[in-house]
Amino acid sequence: MYFAALLARTEDGWEASETELDDVEALTDLIEIAREASVDDETVLVFIEQEDAWFAVVRVDGEEDPRIYVSDAASASRSSYGEILLTDEMLGRAPADLDELVDLDGTEDGEDEEVGPVDLPVPVGPLGETELLADYGLPGRELTSLSTGGVPGEALSAIAESLGCAEVLEAVR
Repeated sequence: MYFAALLARTEDGWEASETELDDVEALTDLIEIAREASVDDETVLVFIEQEDAWFAVVRVDGEEDPRIYVSDAASASRSSYGEILLTDEMLGRAPADLDELVDLDGTEDGEDEEVGPVDLPVPVGPLGETELLADYGLPGRELTSLSTGGVPGEALSAIAESLGCAEVLEAVR
């Protein structure tokens, strides 16, 4: 079970809407949904919570690259929605140079077996840009404290309270 909401910044405050992630297959899909919800290229936040195991905040500002924070990377890595957020860049991995690993036909050294993904360890605990909400009054140390000190659903409520949008978030919960 998961919960996902879009919080779009407007000149009158925040507007919230619940969103479905069923058709989201990649981070680009999620970012597209956020940009469609934007009013005049203002900030859009995507809140995702999965089964009180982890939460994420994705911040999209106009055409800039998204900024992502995940409360527990190891828990998120076991979720299809979490895997979307945990990019190679966030995990400190360089994408493999496929030309060195596989032949043009997709096999290694002429063998018929396909090269599969390599499972690398994912850090336990918070990961990502802790300061993504600092300009809205939530410093990174407080965001990290919320990540490690309670239930993810309650943490999202506390984040929304800090941003001044708790009522609109609870209306879509």
